[in-house]
Amino acid sequence: MATLRDIKNRIKAVGNTQKITKAMKMVAASKLRKVQGRMLDLRPYADKMQEVLMNLAKGADREAHPLLAFRSRKTVEVVVITSDRGLCGAFNTNILKAAQKYIDDCKKEGFEVSISTVGKKARDYFKRRGVNLRNSRVGISGNVRFPNAEEIANDVKENFINGTIDEVTVVYNAFKSMASQTVTVAKLLPLAPVEEGKEGSATEPQALDFIYEPSMGAIFDRLIPRNVDIQIYRALLESSAAEEAARMSAMENATKSCNEMVGKLTLQYNKARQASITGELMDIVGGVEALKG
Repeated sequence: MATLRDIKNRIKAVGNTQKITKAMKMVAASKLRKVQGRMLDLRPYADKMQEVLMNLAKGADREAHPLLAFRSRKTVEVVVITSDRGLCGAFNTNILKAAQKYIDDCKKEGFEVSISTVGKKARDYFKRRGVNLRNSRVGISGNVRFPNAEEIANDVKENFINGTIDEVTVVYNAFKSMASQTVTVAKLLPLAPVEEGKEGSATEPQALDFIYEPSMGAIFDRLIPRNVDIQIYRALLESSAAEEAARMSAMENATKSCNEMVGKLTLQYNKARQASITGELMDIVGGVEALKG
């Protein structure tokens, strides 16, 4: 049976843990406010840019730009974005499960899969399973900058254009709310045109006439590569915001658990102390009775 000192030490240890989890929650909240503002500012721009280019691609020759070219799929590149650190609940687990499922499905269809990772958790997950990574980047989580996205985008664009990979898919956690993050599997390359029936009416013409100024080639050369940069930057920001939200939630739950544990240990301590005092009183009464006899 635990002594009073043991219970008291446990209460102190849990209390110290509670202070740490509460501090981590506050730090995560501060980081979330910063990255959430950047993410929300970028979202409308990224959405509209993707929409415009998909509409342009609808009426354009697929050979108008190398990043528009459809090839028979042989090698699929999967870019998996996780965090560098843990203590964020099921954030990384959900991403890795979704990525593994997508990779397994691609292999079942007969495609060769190339994997690039962002974040230590994804890198370590695949390395433990003996998977050779084409590329791996760490140190971006919690400190996302546009040059980070450009570096990743330039790598996948170069490999797509030279034919090393035929399709690029990004797997990441999209931020929905403080309590909800959605695993997203998004096709990045080649840029797909808007499909009929998804936008507009059924009578919408299959090809729209656009006026290109200065020219189609100049516009595509400038906007399509930039769109890849923007979409990866968005994925990094979404993932960073979702990570901090998940960490806030996990630390809040941990703080509540510590509080409940302190309450249970305090009750246990008081019961043990009461039993100890009762035992001492019984010894005194027994001694007095013995002296009387």
